[in-house]
This record gives sequence, structure tokens and C-alpha cells, in this order.
Amino acid sequence: MRLVFPLMLCLAGAAVGEDLQKLKVEEIYGKYCASCHGAKFEGGQGGSLVDGVWKHGASDAEISRSIAKGNLQMGMTPWEGVLTDKQIRSMVIFLREKEKQTMVEGMEFPVPSPDTVTNTELHDYRIETLVESSIERPWAIAFLPDGRKLVTERPGRLRFLDKDGKLDPQPVEGTPEVIEHGQGGLMEVAPHPDYEKNGWIYLGFAEGVREPEIRVITAVVRGRIEGHRWTDQEWIYRPDDKFRSGAGVHFGTRFVFDKGYIYFVIGERGGMMEAQDLARPNGKIFRLHDDGRVPKDNPFVSNPEALPGIWSHGHRNPQGLVMYPRDGALYSTEHGPRGGDELNLILPGRNYGWPVITYGMNYDGTPMVGITEKEGMEQPLVHWTPSIAACGLDIVTGDRFPKWKYDLLAGGLAQQEVRRIRIVDGKVVHQEIILKNIGRVRDVAVGPDGLIYVLLNDPDRIVRLLPAGE
Repeated sequence: MRLVFPLMLCLAGAAVGEDLQKLKVEEIYGKYCASCHGAKFEGGQGGSLVDGVWKHGASDAEISRSIAKGNLQMGMTPWEGVLTDKQIRSMVIFLREKEKQTMVEGMEFPVPSPDTVTNTELHDYRIETLVESSIERPWAIAFLPDGRKLVTERPGRLRFLDKDGKLDPQPVEGTPEVIEHGQGGLMEVAPHPDYEKNGWIYLGFAEGVREPEIRVITAVVRGRIEGHRWTDQEWIYRPDDKFRSGAGVHFGTRFVFDKGYIYFVIGERGGMMEAQDLARPNGKIFRLHDDGRVPKDNPFVSNPEALPGIWSHGHRNPQGLVMYPRDGALYSTEHGPRGGDELNLILPGRNYGWPVITYGMNYDGTPMVGITEKEGMEQPLVHWTPSIAACGLDIVTGDRFPKWKYDLLAGGLAQQEVRRIRIVDGKVVHQEIILKNIGRVRDVAVGPDGLIYVLLNDPDRIVRLLPAGE
């Protein structure tokens, strides 16, 4: 991208008296930038903003500096003092969105169908549809030792898939009351690691009241299934009623088990700054004993003003959570706002910054914050703009896809994709889109059989990936 007569010079022509602070980023660009850089960012008197060539530095910080400080020798007027830091950051996000959208135009991505073999960099696969039309809003899948699977439906049903992948028409009866509200409902399901001995199944769901108005929060229970009936229910985490909210967003809920502990997510429920408040469950990853007791070595146990179950805080809405089998590292994928979805390495006691720092902006194009880094707050391993709407995360194990072994698989709702992510020495070294445009990816999970199961919305169905030739 060549900023020859760049953004600042165009913006300098703003009409006197124009209240620039009220404009959305698209409006700022259209009014004061498009005449130089083109309505489609293709360039003109100023350089293209979507060709991937950044003459004065390609990082977000360098682009922000170009906008703020300008370059008088190149005819580039400084814009700091007129645009706020937040607006400059929003313009960077906006340009990143358009740059990446332009770069992928015309690119071919793996769009699998049952009748074809899909090619990727390291493996070819075919796709098999297990369930379609008879399932509503599938949210999570879990695998039982006898070959059956459990699937949650957001409206509140827990269903079995038999060994052949056929959906049992009879839901499990007696599961806890679920309030489907906005993005919430019956979400996560997972068996205890010693399920064959103890029979425990864990559920994450929206719990609360309907009257006089809906007020809900994410909660966790465990129980057993006898035939088709839910029994022996025990609460693992049920937040105080005062934390319930009428908001319909950001519930979190994914589970990870390790060494007698359960890790789980409660999203910030739209409360934003509540993610920074250690006295509230919103925007936190928790670690408890698998029976709900608080571990004595949790990072905030000795803080009387903090909930003792908190493991990390400053999260918006993580909906992917896994533990790496080689070193026990805990990873999450997290929804940003518009832009700024994240892959994070989760460490005890750390603050992941939301909403003080973010790589995203408001959905309507107005600025959110002007900074992406702050001392004492963690940086993501990678962030995605445009947002992929990260949902579902697992690690390739087994020998069915050996060249993908130990790679992460991250689902994306908005981009309708599954990404393969390779991590070496704690850093993301490669990403590949291995599946695209067959529906909104709600969950991706690797089964004990080594096959990859994908839960889709719009249309609602369950598919799995098998190595080509099987």
C-alpha cells in the first residue's frame, strides 16, 4: 500500500464546522478519503489501500503513526488533534478489513461436498453428513467410550448420536431447565475423564428466571444419564442471582478437564468493564475441582474482593477452550467486537485486557478504544480482522490425519470456516483454511476415532471429515 497523497491530505478537506467526532469510520472514509484513494480503496491521486503494499510501514502501529503524524515531504498532512486516538485506531481496523477482503477475492478455499475429495496443503479429505434437518441449533458434541456421542441443542435438548452417527429422536429427559435467550441456551457438554467409572456428564447452560423478566447467567452442572433420563444432578458452579442479566449475548461455557480440575468460561454478558471486576463472574475463565470445590492454589484465593474460582480475567466471550497434550498449555479463542478476534494462551491470574485494550471496534463503525497494548495486560498469540467469529476449538490427535497432528482446529461462525493453526514454541507459525462456506461453524471436535466432527448452523447439521480413500 502506497500512502503517496494519503489519508491525511484527503481528510484535511473536511468542511469547517463538520462534527467529525460523530461520524462512523465508513462515513469519514467516504467523505474525506475516497476522492484520493478511491471509493473501493483502489487508489487514484493517493495510493491503493488494499494492495498489501504499505510504503511507510505495514504494522498497525506504523499505519496509525502515518495517519497521526503524517509525512509532509510526501504531501501527507498530520491528523492527530482532529481525529481522536480511537478514531485513528478504527480507521486502521477499517483498512485492515478492506485489505483482507480484497486479498481473498478470487481466491479458492476448500468448499467440501459429499461427492468430491477436498484438497488442502497436507491432507485430502472427504466429508460425510451425519445429521441434517432433524436437529435444531446444535452447539456442542461430546464422545462417550461406547462409541455414542452427546449433542446439545441450544433450545435445551440433549441428544444421543448412536455408534453409526444416527440421531436418537428421543432427547434425554429431566435435564436442568434451560432458558434460551439470545445467544444463550443449552451449550456445552462433556463427559468426566473417568466417565467409565463415575458416569458424570457436565453441562453448561443459561440459567435464571423468566418472570417478571428474563434474567440469566451461565452455570455448570453435572449429572448421570440412565437410559434417557438425567439423574443425580449436582451444581458445579451457579453464580449468585445478583449476577443474572437480561442481556442476550456472550455466554462462553466451553470446558476443559485436567488432573482433577475443570476449566470453564463465563462470557462478560455485554457488561464490558465487568470483565475487569474480580468480584463478578463476567468475562472470566474459572478453575475448580471437578466437584465444584475451589482449589487452594487458585491465583485470587487470598484476595477477599475476588471470586476465588477465577483463573484469568479480562475476557469478552471465549467460545473455544483446549489444553495442549504435549505441554499442558491452555488455549482459548475469543470473540472480539468488529475485528480483533483472538487466540490466547491462558495463564493463571493474567488479565487479557477486555475492554481496556482490543484490536476491534464497535459493530457500527464507531471507535471503541484507541490502544491495543497496556502494561499488565496480555497480548493475543494472533488476532483476526475481519472477525472470524471464533467458536469451537480442538487439537488434532490420533493417526487419521498424521500431518495435522497437534495442530489446532478453530471454527468460525461469520467466516463459515475451520482454520488449521500450527503452534511452535508458543508462537503461531502457520494458518490454513481447510473448510469454507458450508455453514456457520459452531463447534469442531476430534473424536476418539481420529475423525473431525463439525457442528454447523444455517443450515443446522453435523458433518465429519474422513481421510480421502477411506
